[in-house]
Amino acid sequence: MSLGKTAGVSEAEIDLTVLWRGVQRRLPLVLGTAVLIGLGTFLWSRSQPPVYEASASLLASNTQSQEGNLGTALVKAPPLPEGAVAQALQSVQVIDALLIRLKAAEAVADPERQRLMDNLTTEVRQRRLRTISLTSQLEITGSGIYTINARARTAEAAQALANLSADSILAWDRGRALENVRRAQAGYRAQLAQVDQQLSAGAQGLERQTLIARRASIQGNLTQVRLFEDSLVGVLSPLSSAVEPLAPVAPKPVTNAVLAMLLGLLVATGIVAFLTVLDRTVRSEEDLLALGIPTLAVIPRLRQRDVLLSGIVRASRQAGLYEAIGFLRVNLLRALSHKHSPVVMVTSTAPGEGKSSLTATLADGLASSGQRVLIIDADLRRGTQAEVWKKFDEGERWHQLTGEGGVRTTREALVDPHNVQVIHVEENVDMLPAGLGVQDSLGVLNQADIARALALWRQNYDLVLIDSAPLLALADGLVLGAHVDGVVMVTEYGRTNVQAVRSALRRAERSGLDILGFVINKSDVREGDGYGYSYSYAPRERVKL
Repeated sequence: MSLGKTAGVSEAEIDLTVLWRGVQRRLPLVLGTAVLIGLGTFLWSRSQPPVYEASASLLASNTQSQEGNLGTALVKAPPLPEGAVAQALQSVQVIDALLIRLKAAEAVADPERQRLMDNLTTEVRQRRLRTISLTSQLEITGSGIYTINARARTAEAAQALANLSADSILAWDRGRALENVRRAQAGYRAQLAQVDQQLSAGAQGLERQTLIARRASIQGNLTQVRLFEDSLVGVLSPLSSAVEPLAPVAPKPVTNAVLAMLLGLLVATGIVAFLTVLDRTVRSEEDLLALGIPTLAVIPRLRQRDVLLSGIVRASRQAGLYEAIGFLRVNLLRALSHKHSPVVMVTSTAPGEGKSSLTATLADGLASSGQRVLIIDADLRRGTQAEVWKKFDEGERWHQLTGEGGVRTTREALVDPHNVQVIHVEENVDMLPAGLGVQDSLGVLNQADIARALALWRQNYDLVLIDSAPLLALADGLVLGAHVDGVVMVTEYGRTNVQAVRSALRRAERSGLDILGFVINKSDVREGDGYGYSYSYAPRERVKL
């Protein structure tokens, strides 16, 4: 056994099938998270107040201008530059005018009016209008349509706010256009004052007649400008007024819930995929392939209820587990076909991975095929074989393994291997319990003649199974492993870390242990990989003719 085969395999490689299995394994959690997020979003959306939206449209005629040739003055409405209306809508000048109109609007209820005024005041300070917005469809010349959208909690308020916003923009545009008119008026008044001053200075003759004529001309132009002021319009003109909306545009509980559910599904899937990449525990045979050692079997997890009611051995006789043990039995005997009465040590990387229960169920499977099996509980600190078989055989039928009378525990039997008694736990299966736990288990093993004891005990059996302490917990397994024909390493599905398995294999390699293969214990058969097929492959019932 060597780890050299793994040199070319990168642990950082990500297999899409591994990611899919990880997502599939946590699929109920992913779906549950998405559903909870969607439900929460739906309930939150339902609790929000309705939002109504109304729109008013303005027509921009940027190529047309109002002109008047009044003496030496030119009165003209200048064209609107690109983005001017959008900037104007966010200006204090327009918003203040809108607030004045909104305050006097009778169609808007008092609470909603105050809320809209507060929102507009805050938004204009932040330069981020959300209560009202502007969209445009313009030509290259700047002519086109401006649409003002207004949002409120009532349909009436939305309609009024849209129309009032349009009126405020129109007033701003007209005021901008009248700037030239007002400047022309100021110029004519200045000219008129100058002429009056010259007349009052005592001009005579032709000069006086000229000043009088000029004054009359200026007075006429000033009158025309005043008339022009009443009829002058800007670049913008009303196109369509806002109508009262029939239904709110927000919130949309169903739409929001679906979007939130999809987003939650995406995020949860991403998190699960990320956790799967970080998960370095053994979950399938592929996780152990890089180690260059075969996987002998994948054993499904027993239901805790069955174990409590029937014990591990009886519970393991369920169809699925029985067939999985059958695979292990066949693969193990094939690997040991060249050995006579082989001795196999069953170990693991850490406590709690199920090596003791696997040893018992393997012995039960071998016995069912007519082979005689001896189980030696060599976990001298935490021996559990007696507990595993307790519910299966309460009789404790002791009989001689060697000699006459003698000891009944592994610790004592290693000292005196010639006079040993074992428990006959079932047909073709005997078991030597570990006895009371000892602290210095390694000292006991170092003082014993393990090779001599195993050579003596294996004579009457087809196979000897040694339940050993975990390799990473104690060195006991390394001492025992030097005297056996092969080692089976048990890994627990979803718990045993691949790196821990590597560490255990390095220890085994340095001690010269022959690792026959791995067993993935307590597997979740719902994940498939082909190992759960035996559940549905039941015997066909005989058809009555």
